[in-house]
Amino acid sequence: MFAKWLRENNIAAGLLTVIRVWLGYNWMTAGWGKLTGDGFDATGYLKNAVANPVKGPDGNAVYGWYVNFLESFAIPNIELFNFIVPLGEFLVGLGLILGTLTTAAMFFGLVMNFSFFLAGTVSHNPTDIFFGFIILFAGYNAGKYGLDRWVVPFIRKTVFKQTPEVAHKSA
Repeated sequence: MFAKWLRENNIAAGLLTVIRVWLGYNWMTAGWGKLTGDGFDATGYLKNAVANPVKGPDGNAVYGWYVNFLESFAIPNIELFNFIVPLGEFLVGLGLILGTLTTAAMFFGLVMNFSFFLAGTVSHNPTDIFFGFIILFAGYNAGKYGLDRWVVPFIRKTVFKQTPEVAHKSA
């Protein structure tokens, strides 16, 4: 019952819009600050995440596979991460604020939230993850009062070759 309300109700779409814009603003300003600042460099952050991994009660790294990923891929390719993290944050925020490809933007936002979480940063990540899953679960309704109202049917019509009636009905 709640799921149906969240995915189909106009009042829910309005509430989701408020949450979506708030999260989007937070993402976009974080990315914008890194893009326009004195040069974003994640090297120290990633090296600290490797040196001080999240530890369980036994004192061992809980996410050893993630530490291994950081050591073997992220740090050697730091230029790539210095580019995609700020740009990704900005684009996730822009997508959420405009309500454009909302579920895709939220999915990638959640990927980044979990990446920060796995690296040991708690900060506001639990709140972002909670609201992010609500937006992701709501699907199209989260972007109903945004550009998704036009973008999603257009994509369904042009990419998936659905008739306009089917594209709008399934949105």
